[in-house]
Amino acid sequence: MGKYKIGVLSGDGIGPEIVSATTSVLEAVTKKLGISLDLVDLPIGWEAIKLYDNPIPPSTKDLLKTCHGWILGPHDSASYPDEFKSVRNPSGEIRNYFDLYANIRPARTLPNIESVVGHADLVIFRENTEGFYSDRNMFSGEGEWQITPDVVVSTGVFTKKAISRIAHAAFKVAMERRKKVTIVHKANVIKLGSGLFLNTCHEIAEQYPEVTVDDYHIDAMAAHLVRRAGDFDVIVTENMFGDILSDLTGELVGSLGMAPSINVNDTQAMAQAAHGSAPDIAGQNIANPIGLMLSTVMLFKWLSSHYQDKQLEQVGELIEKSIFATLEANILTPDLHGNATTTEFTQAIIDTISAT
Repeated sequence: MGKYKIGVLSGDGIGPEIVSATTSVLEAVTKKLGISLDLVDLPIGWEAIKLYDNPIPPSTKDLLKTCHGWILGPHDSASYPDEFKSVRNPSGEIRNYFDLYANIRPARTLPNIESVVGHADLVIFRENTEGFYSDRNMFSGEGEWQITPDVVVSTGVFTKKAISRIAHAAFKVAMERRKKVTIVHKANVIKLGSGLFLNTCHEIAEQYPEVTVDDYHIDAMAAHLVRRAGDFDVIVTENMFGDILSDLTGELVGSLGMAPSINVNDTQAMAQAAHGSAPDIAGQNIANPIGLMLSTVMLFKWLSSHYQDKQLEQVGELIEKSIFATLEANILTPDLHGNATTTEFTQAIIDTISAT
């Protein structure tokens, strides 16, 4: 195993607390396993604005290029100075700049966490670069125009290239899971754009004959997830639909505050929890770090697969196992009706790692 370089971007709000908790657990695991990592702190968000007058400065991007992957805390772009509100937020800029085309968001029931849909274990593959996200679907500028004070035109962009690569990503993972893919679209109304998404996914499906494929309109899919989330395995969909459905599934299996995700291209991956920066509880030592910790688990499993390095998979597995053991011991943060602080919850995980 070579030495891997991981960028660490703390972000805003509860970001520094949950990122610190995550890196503490990561350091405990690598020490336990005798693995050496290079964790590189990089400024983003308010920290970067104060240092460089830019929430995502070029120097941070340049250093991220040298990393195998990175851990991103949430940002509070709504509070940034006005001059930064007309540009992509830090997360969107990083995804666009590095062409992190796949946002992979699992949702599964966790130990000692109440799920409103019973047992579920699914993963959503969200196309991450175009669709109806007008801040990142153009080469330059944004895909929105205000024609008059009372008329706005917002564009959705769908390309066969982008659809094909997210479809391949979804089907490859389905082959390792339960071999079932559900395509989510709105081709009955958005006949050309969503139709291209649907048809291209079905074309890609022909290359994976062992995988069972079905498809649903986005509105019907939301209802099906509420009623029978446990029936689904891999879901592939466009940017906005994927964002909405993954927030829904995260809440259905317990809490959006624990929902993990990674954003990947063909050579790099970024761990990023699905939740926001929660500025209302920042600094109170009560934030739940599980979402970012499980995102980091995903990061190391992805790195293990990409670099064919089993030790990296062991890192992810030990973090995950220790989180679950802590939950089973009923050590919970206030959002889960417990009384453990962020620090206490993190230390319980580290103690579990040490005792393993």
